[in-house]
Amino acid sequence: MRISDRRFATFLMAPAALFLAIFVAYPLFRLVADSFFKISPIAGGARDFVGMDNYFRAFASEAFMGAGWRTLAYTLVVVTLEFALGLGMALLFTMLGRNSQIWRTVFLYPLMIAPIVAGLLWKFLMIDNFGLIGTLMHQAGLLANPNQIGWLSDPNIVLFSVAIPDIWLTTSFMCLVLFAGLQNIPGDIIEAARLDGARAPAMLFRIILPLLRPVIAVALVVRGIDAARAFDTILIQTNGGPQSASETMSLLIYRTMIRFGDPGLASAMGTIYLLAMLAVAFFAVSTIWRPGKDN
Repeated sequence: MRISDRRFATFLMAPAALFLAIFVAYPLFRLVADSFFKISPIAGGARDFVGMDNYFRAFASEAFMGAGWRTLAYTLVVVTLEFALGLGMALLFTMLGRNSQIWRTVFLYPLMIAPIVAGLLWKFLMIDNFGLIGTLMHQAGLLANPNQIGWLSDPNIVLFSVAIPDIWLTTSFMCLVLFAGLQNIPGDIIEAARLDGARAPAMLFRIILPLLRPVIAVALVVRGIDAARAFDTILIQTNGGPQSASETMSLLIYRTMIRFGDPGLASAMGTIYLLAMLAVAFFAVSTIWRPGKDN
């Protein structure tokens, strides 16, 4: 009976294993393998083994290093603001209880919008000359003229401007995850802390956040990886400009592969990018969640 059960379980898992092998394992293998070759962009073209040369070219490239730092800055800004806003809203919804059902539904609406649509929407809001945000700030007396702030044309602030649609879109996801985690905190612990005279800041930093560590780790890793691979919202707003000030790693790899026709170098950049995200994810889980170290 046990043998038949195992065979049945294997039979059920076979389609999932086949799917992962075709759509995950094989592309990952090709990514790493192609990084050691100089590949012609023409189908059936030359494919010459160059060893680690593509990796040396990547690290020697100012564009690659610049895109790496911009991706890091973009990810930190997006994830930090999303976590702060999401945690605040999750705590508010928890305090409101059942009265927050309608507000939770409304707050989740941006999550249903396609990223490229959100990017296009915010582009029209922040674009020079006729952007709605600049016009409203000018009418409110905050700006001397509607074009005083070049949201998408100033290299000094464009990276933070293109992060706004991402924050607007996925803060609701962070809130949803943290709100679910808050529901699993035993109410008697909170009540005991209140009876002992614990104030709100002490309860937040000494009780709630420590108990939410596993949830926070998962939320930060998922959103961090997702933010680090931001592509469509930035592409539709600035296409990486001006002066490559908003060009992240995903955009650089895309251009290296498609525009410059260097699949080998693009694969090497992608492999480095993948390893970096894995390292960051492992560090976040081991430091925030600390599995096996909690009593």
